[in-house]
Amino acid sequence: MTVLQEYKCPCCGGAIEFDTNIQKMKCPYCDAEFEMEALKHYDESLKEEPSEQMNWDTQAGGEWQQGEEDGLRHYICRSCGGEIIADATTAATSCPYCDNPVVMLEQFEGSLRPDYVIPFKLSKEDAKNILRKQYERKILLPTAFKDENHLDEIKGVYVPFWLFDADASANIRYRTTRVRSWTAKDYRHTETLHYAVYRNGNIGFDRIPIDGSSKMPDSKMESLEPYDFSDAVDFQTAYLSGFFADKYDVTAEQSIERANERIKESVEKKFASTVRGYTSVVTESKSINLSSGKAKYALYPVWILNTSWRGKNYNFAINGQTGKFAGTLPADSKKVMKWTLGLTGLISAAVYGFSCLLWYTGLI
Repeated sequence: MTVLQEYKCPCCGGAIEFDTNIQKMKCPYCDAEFEMEALKHYDESLKEEPSEQMNWDTQAGGEWQQGEEDGLRHYICRSCGGEIIADATTAATSCPYCDNPVVMLEQFEGSLRPDYVIPFKLSKEDAKNILRKQYERKILLPTAFKDENHLDEIKGVYVPFWLFDADASANIRYRTTRVRSWTAKDYRHTETLHYAVYRNGNIGFDRIPIDGSSKMPDSKMESLEPYDFSDAVDFQTAYLSGFFADKYDVTAEQSIERANERIKESVEKKFASTVRGYTSVVTESKSINLSSGKAKYALYPVWILNTSWRGKNYNFAINGQTGKFAGTLPADSKKVMKWTLGLTGLISAAVYGFSCLLWYTGLI
C-alpha cells in the first residue's frame, strides 16, 4: 500500500486545504493561513521521506482472480489509519472515515506530473448558487426536482487537460456567387456571377485544451470553455488539498486527433469570415498544415453534480474559475403538455381573429 500525502497545520496539527476565497492554504480548525510558496518544501521533500515496512504473515482471505484488481489502488490515511480504495486515475480525494483531504502522490510522479494547475476560484457555495440560478425562469422544470435536488453532492474536481500549441498554415479556395435581380417592363431579370476566391495565411494556436479524462464527456468539457490561463500556476500538490482530482487516462498521443479537428475547425471558420460580399460561399478545396506542435499537461477546476430524477441520471458541470454552466435540466411532461396546449390555443385564437378581420374588410 502507498502512504498518502496530507498537509498538516504547523499550529494545531489539523489537515489544511486550499481556500478558494483567499487563494491560500487555510486550517479549518485554527484559521491559520499559509502562502503557497511556504508549502513548496513539502513537495521537494517527498522523495526523501522513508517508506514504512510493516509485514505480516497471514493466510486469511482468498486470492484475487486474474483481472479483478485491475484499475484499483489501495492507500492508507495518515490521520486515522483508514484504508482508502480508489480507481487508477484518482489523484486527490478525502478519507471516507475522517474526511481529511488526501493527495495520491504516486499519480504525479515522473511523466504523470502536471505542468500547470488553474486553482479553484469559486467555492462550493458559489457553485450551488450558480445551479440555483439555472432553475430561475425554467417554467417546464419539475417542481419536485427543484425541491428534492441534492446540492450537497457537488464535488470540486481537477480535470486533466492536454494543452496543444501549434502553428497552422492554410490554403483554401471558395466557389462564390453574386446574384442581382431587376425588373424591366414585364420581365424579371436575374444575373448570377461566379467567382473563385482564394485565401492563404498562417495562424498560431496557444493552449488548445483537450480533455484527458475518459470519464468526462468532451462536449461537456468544451462547453465550459474558455479558461483564463493567466491564472495558471506551476503545479503543486497543495492546490489539490480539499478537492478531488483525476490523472489522465487519455494520452497526449490519443488526443492529437481531436486537437487537429479543433484547429481545422477554427482555421476554416476564421478564413471563411474574411470572404464577404457574396450571395453564396462554398468551400471548394482546402489544405491545412501544422508545425511546431507541442503539448503540456494541466489540471483545470470543474464543479461536478450528479443527481437523478425518476430513474434518469443528470450530470451538470460548472467551470470552477468562471462559473460557466453546462448540462441539460429535465422537463415535466405535464407542464410541457399544458404549455403546448396553451400555445396552440393562442395560435388558433390569432388565426381566427385574423380570418374575422379579413372577412370584415371584405378581403375574403
